[in-house]
Amino acid sequence: MSDEAPLQTRAVTLAYDGNVVASDLTVAIPAGGFTAIVGPNACGKSTLLRALVRMLKPRAGSVLLDGGEISSLPTKQVARRVGLLPQSSTAPDGITVEELVARGRHPYQRLLRQWSREDEQAVRDALRQTAVEDLAQRLVDELSGGQRQRVWLAMALAQSTPLLLLDEPTTFLDVAHQMEVLDLCAQLHRDGRTLVAVLHDLNHACRYATHLIAMRDGAVVAEGDPAEIVTAELVSEVFGLDCLVVPCPASGAPMIVPAARPQEAARRQAPARAPAPLRRSS
Repeated sequence: MSDEAPLQTRAVTLAYDGNVVASDLTVAIPAGGFTAIVGPNACGKSTLLRALVRMLKPRAGSVLLDGGEISSLPTKQVARRVGLLPQSSTAPDGITVEELVARGRHPYQRLLRQWSREDEQAVRDALRQTAVEDLAQRLVDELSGGQRQRVWLAMALAQSTPLLLLDEPTTFLDVAHQMEVLDLCAQLHRDGRTLVAVLHDLNHACRYATHLIAMRDGAVVAEGDPAEIVTAELVSEVFGLDCLVVPCPASGAPMIVPAARPQEAARRQAPARAPAPLRRSS
């Protein structure tokens, strides 16, 4: 475990009421990296993310932010260090894009410091980075799914945190909008932010992430650079999927190709049928 990791867990037990989701879970988020958390449904991915952002208090163990116990830090201090794009968000009725994005500046408001030029610039920058400047005066509930996701990301960016956590940011988006959101995340990473994202698509995780945490049944099965840890054996162990792992033609990252199903193999091996003879009318 690296003491230089800005965000880490140490032997945490995570539970909802009496249901333990993970026990003795220890992970470290590399500074300046783009970490993807992957695994099958109900393996504890989003639960881990909720603990990292202080939305879920561990039953045992510690979550550390910059070396300090996150649960003991003031709320606004945490909000100035860690931003969150939740899995699903609902905007208040009648709120415009600009008004919603401006809510990201709440951690910086104080009794003697209200709205400032710095706040105004942060909102403008967030709108520009997510390419929603032209939507600033539109109502959020009038937007498409892809547009809304970019707006929520803009609000998280306006928070101006060095750490940004995203819970399944591509859910419910078509493939074009998925790539758009992930390309934006990659750009934020290149600009210096530390990103952590829960992703369902393992190929997306391999292509965009610099660090992978693979989970199953509440435990970390493997952790490291996708190019070094993603193998057919790992995919089988984590997802129960027989596959080939080959270099992606576009990026060179590991690409998972599911093995042919028996019916597919049989169909390919079956001899081609001769065309039926034409019937002549008498």
